[in-house]
Amino acid sequence: MMFSLSEMAVAHPTAGSFGVYAEKYLGGWAGFTSRWTYWAAQVIAVGGEAVAVGIYMTYWFPDIPVWVWTLGFGAALLYVNSRSVENFGSIEYWFAMIKVVAIIAFIIFGIAVVLGIGTPAVGFENFTKHDGFLPHGFGGVWMAVLMAIFSFVGVEVIAVTAGEAKDPRSAVPRAMRTMVVRLIIFYFLAMGIMIAVVPWINAGAKEIAQSPFVLVFDHVGISAAAGIMNFVVLTAALSSMNTNLYMTSRMIFSLSRSNYAPESFGKLNKDGTPVNALLLSSIGVALAALISKISPLAYNYLFGIALFGALYVWLLTLLSHLKFRKQWEQNGGEKLPVRAPLFPVLQIIGIVLIAAILITMGLDTEFWNVSWIIGVPWLVFLTLIYYAKYKKKLSHADSNQSGKTA
Repeated sequence: MMFSLSEMAVAHPTAGSFGVYAEKYLGGWAGFTSRWTYWAAQVIAVGGEAVAVGIYMTYWFPDIPVWVWTLGFGAALLYVNSRSVENFGSIEYWFAMIKVVAIIAFIIFGIAVVLGIGTPAVGFENFTKHDGFLPHGFGGVWMAVLMAIFSFVGVEVIAVTAGEAKDPRSAVPRAMRTMVVRLIIFYFLAMGIMIAVVPWINAGAKEIAQSPFVLVFDHVGISAAAGIMNFVVLTAALSSMNTNLYMTSRMIFSLSRSNYAPESFGKLNKDGTPVNALLLSSIGVALAALISKISPLAYNYLFGIALFGALYVWLLTLLSHLKFRKQWEQNGGEKLPVRAPLFPVLQIIGIVLIAAILITMGLDTEFWNVSWIIGVPWLVFLTLIYYAKYKKKLSHADSNQSGKTA
């Protein structure tokens, strides 16, 4: 999906990214639903992160209410995003740096703990204990995919920033390649160490008072491990809020420029930032945070839009790429500086796998089916709005434009 998205982002660098590509190659309905769905998904996610930030701060300041921190950090990030994109990039760079340093440190110390370098060895027993490797067979692996796949939601920001990058032809491919390599290395090494340190049957269990990160740092004698990791997860949550505020504002901006949202949301300030679109996204975040704080159950249902929406956008991105490549070659376009490998095999495999994940989510009655319970009505709602309000208006505008041209 990222190879496909990067190829299109280099050919058509735009703030609307995948939403614009869906509109251009799959039609207005696809562009309208993908951008609004992604906006709603990320707004809900940021709302949850905003509350998490407040909870993390109570580790050091237990007497200050969560909402004070949520509001304070939210206002600070709103200010950061209202400035130029360079300002946003600088802040995000340091947020990301803290996360990367923490993960690298965890991997280094974790390897030492597992192998017994300067400390008693934990070994690899937990890989084969407790009914052996893959005790629940492939079914267990597949259900774990549903959880793991959402760890990667947000990688689309690389393509979204293409519209404001100085040199998207070189910046986007480079960022995409390094991001994929880092995620694979960090994810697999970190997960392998976690499984070695904490038996899988205890993962997430209430009796495990500390995270695997804290356990590893404690094991090598870092007494302030809990405080350090609380700082890391705090910056990780702030990083997520910062990035997703950027993306949601660009989605609304793109919708406005495509006449799918009020014209005021498509205006830029003197720094080139869509402030009105940013304010709308911030209001959405505030509502999601309020719902998250008042009723976790209600928030779970709202989160269904986020679960369903992310995969829906990925699916449309792959479908858009199939049409993009076909039209590009038919129209005799210039040689693409970035080409997704093994086209169209990987794209078709991706479409099949994402569809399979969505179907599995719908069939799971314990939790994941909430994504369909909320996600499908959401798409129906957007479809009704599109055909009732925008389809006829845009068709009429196109007819008038054709008449003027004639």
